Amino acid sequence: MSIYEYVGNPHVHTPYSDGEALHAEVAQAAAKAGLDFVIVTDHNVWVDGVEGYYDKVLLLVGEEIHDVRRRPQANHLLVYNAEAELAPLASDPQGLIDEVNRRGGFCYLAHPFEYRSPISPDLVAISWADWDVTGYTGLEIWNYMSEFKGLMHNKLAAVYYAYFPARGIRGPFRATLRQWDELLSQGKRIAAIGGSDAHGTTYSLGPLRRVVFPYEYLFRCVNTHILTDRPLNGLLEHDKPLVYSALRAGHTWVGYDLPVPTTGFRFHARSGANYALMGDELVRTGAVIFEVQTPHSADIRLLLNGRVVARARGRHLKYTTAEPGVYRVEGYRNYHLGHRGWIFSSPIYVI
Repeated sequence: MSIYEYVGNPHVHTPYSDGEALHAEVAQAAAKAGLDFVIVTDHNVWVDGVEGYYDKVLLLVGEEIHDVRRRPQANHLLVYNAEAELAPLASDPQGLIDEVNRRGGFCYLAHPFEYRSPISPDLVAISWADWDVTGYTGLEIWNYMSEFKGLMHNKLAAVYYAYFPARGIRGPFRATLRQWDELLSQGKRIAAIGGSDAHGTTYSLGPLRRVVFPYEYLFRCVNTHILTDRPLNGLLEHDKPLVYSALRAGHTWVGYDLPVPTTGFRFHARSGANYALMGDELVRTGAVIFEVQTPHSADIRLLLNGRVVARARGRHLKYTTAEPGVYRVEGYRNYHLGHRGWIFSSPIYVI
């Protein structure tokens, strides 16, 4: 079975909402950062007619939909492949999700947990509130700019991390991982993506002015890697369905590619003749053998239903069991004097 890996960023903004770079400029930054695809998700506006290849980067267009009248602000939904403007449905999250699915699209809950910064009334926490909704594909478990917002405890911290962000970025919020595991324990199939939430905004504090952060920099940080069963061929009509199929199926992992790239990570399971990738269901026919491979040495953890059941230091983990449940992988590396999240896989569902 042939497997092809691609890396992209599925949460990006342009001047059509509150970003700074136009679509072609976004793609140019993605190309410089080594991405294969990027998905623009402007707030409450679906921009038609701009999808395609730019600088060998596949640029697709989704939408980040939310109810602008809701107070406090919450429930931002990343919508993909719906091919229509659905922002008028934002006040009813379940109705919105249902319509996305009816149109053949799929969706992820954006930055499900956030923390406000006290330095500005604009830097509020925009978390997900309506956890009784169903029908969504997964969670954006790691949002770079959400984590950065949470680092700005005061103005001094804001300036420090604006110039040295890598010293503060550590991984998905623990609340997000706990909620993810809770949803999985309820029998829900919940895939994972990670994104930049890039806006390219310039901020000023006294005489200091800084872009927080350039698109190219963010595209080197928290990304989503996908696995496909066919290679991309450079044609929009062929490659768009492949990318979206992988994101919909959860053939994904979230990689913090700045310390060292996560390209080459693999997580799969076998039971007899049955085989599963991240996002797949595996039917047991006896013992289940899990294998994890990382491109660089890491603290590798295999979790079952949110609990670590195997751990290895290095580039390989192998684990044999007969226990059903939801298995996922976390990988950590030391970087900038801290133990930081590096890889977070979508689950394999063993039945």
